[in-house]
Amino acid sequence: MFPLGLGDGLSVSAESFSNTGHVETRLWSRRLVVWCVILAGLILMLYASVINSLVLQWWNDPDYSHGFFVPLVSGYILWHERQRWTKTEIKPSNFGFVVMLGAIALLLLGSLGAELFISRFSLLVLLAGMILFLAGWKMLRAVSFPLGYLMWMIPIPVIIYNQITFPLQLIASRLATASLELVQVPVLRDGNILILSNYSLEVVEACSGIRSLMTLVALAVAFGYLVSTRRWIRYVLAALMVPIAVVINAIRIMGAGLLARHFGPAAAEGFLHGFSGWAIFLVALLLMFSSYLILRHIDELRGKAANA
Repeated sequence: MFPLGLGDGLSVSAESFSNTGHVETRLWSRRLVVWCVILAGLILMLYASVINSLVLQWWNDPDYSHGFFVPLVSGYILWHERQRWTKTEIKPSNFGFVVMLGAIALLLLGSLGAELFISRFSLLVLLAGMILFLAGWKMLRAVSFPLGYLMWMIPIPVIIYNQITFPLQLIASRLATASLELVQVPVLRDGNILILSNYSLEVVEACSGIRSLMTLVALAVAFGYLVSTRRWIRYVLAALMVPIAVVINAIRIMGAGLLARHFGPAAAEGFLHGFSGWAIFLVALLLMFSSYLILRHIDELRGKAANA
């Protein structure tokens, strides 16, 4: 038998602690997987009809067709910032269970009241509660933006939608009328109806600009978050999408009026009308990118002035 020296004793002790740590890590990983499976099953069981109706609305309602891309963008942002949240301390909070119960209460409230927005919003509350319960407050803060960005995939309540679309219709009608008069096209506006010499152009809800407005703001929020760390740039860029969406929609309506004036009513309602929507949207994207470059240049000038 050989005597055990001091150094040997320390080595054995360190190895024991190391093995214990590995065992605890494996146990925690297994528990995490089990909880994720349980909670994923809970989501599928409770929210199957909610998710199904949400996807159907994305498919059937052109105003919310961008909803298909929102989870993809959110997932990309989550992957893009993986170095941040993978290094975040995991400290589960039991308060997350209370949040999950609150989410289920919202789901029941929305279902009983036939309010789709509350039912759909409760899904995000449930996801937040799951993250809090499994990983804690620091992790919830680390993934707060991609989680919050999922709000853009939920259609706004109808009562709010109607309050937004009608003023947009009137604004678009007034701007289009002023633009047509500017290019010497006689036009008479009656509310949201533009009366030309050979055609009456009605600015309906689909032409209010709400579709391009919501899509552009959603894109601007994600784009600003990814390309700039300056909060004021992000906020201003998102805010600029409102006047840009309104103006480009008015330009599209003016274009429809010009087509009807010079080529007949069929030109304003045919292929060119649909194609103009895509063309104008591409112009809006170019304006968004140009706005970002201008804002970044302003920020650089401010930085140079501060250092001078």
